[in-house]
Amino acid sequence: MTSTDIIRKLFLAYSKRDDDEFHRLAEEFIDLEKRKKHNLVVKELKEALYSKSVNNRHAMKRYRTDLPIPRDNDNGFPLLEIGEHELSWDQLVLPEDNRVVLEQIIREFKGMEILATFNLKPSNKVLFCGAPGTGKTFSAQVLSSVLNIPLVYIRFDSIISSYLGETATNLRKVFEFIKNGVWIVLFDEVDIIGKNRDDHHESGEIKRVVNNFLQMLDGFDGESLIIAATNHPHILDPAIWRRFDEVINFTLPAFDERHRLLKQYLNSIKKHESVDIMDLASKTENFSPADLKGMCKEAMKHAIVNGMDVLSKEDVEFAYLRYISRYQIRAGAEVIE
Repeated sequence: MTSTDIIRKLFLAYSKRDDDEFHRLAEEFIDLEKRKKHNLVVKELKEALYSKSVNNRHAMKRYRTDLPIPRDNDNGFPLLEIGEHELSWDQLVLPEDNRVVLEQIIREFKGMEILATFNLKPSNKVLFCGAPGTGKTFSAQVLSSVLNIPLVYIRFDSIISSYLGETATNLRKVFEFIKNGVWIVLFDEVDIIGKNRDDHHESGEIKRVVNNFLQMLDGFDGESLIIAATNHPHILDPAIWRRFDEVINFTLPAFDERHRLLKQYLNSIKKHESVDIMDLASKTENFSPADLKGMCKEAMKHAIVNGMDVLSKEDVEFAYLRYISRYQIRAGAEVIE
């Protein structure tokens, strides 16, 4: 279809108030301009098409809302979830070197069209490594908010199928889906399908799935930002590492980071002068951000259910000791394993 044909049909769709057809044709015209290497025109058209207006309830988004969510053929479970988050960059508390890398990823993503004029592409495949609760998922949510792009969360519990060949099929469905839009894509617990193919304990099926995943990563040429997260980087296949433009290691927060997190998590309640956040930050050296958040919620609930609207030192101490007890139980279970 020529550009003239598309424009004519665009006018017809507008006159009929057919938003879905108008959006489809607009994307087709943008794609046509993209193939012509009219990158600045593409940038301006995308900004016009995807801009949000507070006065327009039907403001168009950077993805088609009529796309069906891919599902597993066997049980019908959805293979992914789509979420839109309202978080600020200030809520993300990370070591400075990690923040610098994420800021650069954001700048490259926003400058995608400018980079294209130099025949360059932004870093769009990133690997997040780190223990549970250290901020991998939250960082993806913040990136989604800052870039104003929906987050696609891949459900690996549904992707892994008991039927031979179905896991690869489910992966293919996911990649076909994310081609139809601009997304922040989070493959959580990627080690489930990215295990080392040299591991003699793994079946041939897992090895085939790893091969399929690598091929799909290589073949993906969309504009989305793909993030893979793992709690166990040591078991990843060596070939997985080479597929990513950036690797970020998420560690337990240092003292200053714990202090900022505790202040943030306890910001919603008035605190008695006896509550010493500096001391609490000092005592929680082995706590992850998720642990700190849970402990703060526990302390606030303890105050509220006991009829208090001011957080006391006793409330904080109660929650801290509960989490120390949980940590000891967890550590003992890990030793037994």
